[in-house]
Amino acid sequence: MKLYWCPQTRAFRGAWLLEEAGLPYERVYIKIRDPASTSNPAFRAASPMGKVPAIEDGTVRLWDSGAICAYVADQYPASRLAPPIGDPQRGDYLKWLMFTNSVIEPAMSEKFLQLTPNPSQNGWGSFDQMLTTLRAGLERGPWILGERFSAADVMLGTSCHFMRLFKAVTDEPLLFAYVDRCSARPAFQRALTFEAERPS
Repeated sequence: MKLYWCPQTRAFRGAWLLEEAGLPYERVYIKIRDPASTSNPAFRAASPMGKVPAIEDGTVRLWDSGAICAYVADQYPASRLAPPIGDPQRGDYLKWLMFTNSVIEPAMSEKFLQLTPNPSQNGWGSFDQMLTTLRAGLERGPWILGERFSAADVMLGTSCHFMRLFKAVTDEPLLFAYVDRCSARPAFQRALTFEAERPS
């Protein structure tokens, strides 16, 4: 498997996920602001929009961090990163797996762009609604599915990590404790070392 990757991007999710899965893979560094790098034909076959992360797994070409998490967790069930179809937690898992891209990220854009919240019109509700919903989901802890860590935690954990890093939230004990649990995981730490490598 190949992971098309660039430090300090959403590709961190892909690296963390693959480290959690314990799958052998090759990181292919893409300089996302360099047209020569992003025009790499193999990369564009996996990511027509020129975005990272993207993966190549045999004949499968896939981009979008949420789609990659869903694919890897289901394609490699030995990783135990997703409740299988028929499991009572499957519905909750899918809901939270999609929450980052469908709710958290647009809500963060709302906050950073200082847009007027319009919960009745916007699919993500509002930044405040997003936080209220996420807090409620994490209350049973330690993970979003309770005792079971899953690919949904990779998505949500990185989102909470970025919210703290970029000071989108400053006083969130529940979310910050969750980030601390995520960042203590060896797979998270391995992915973090890739961020510090700064490939040339």
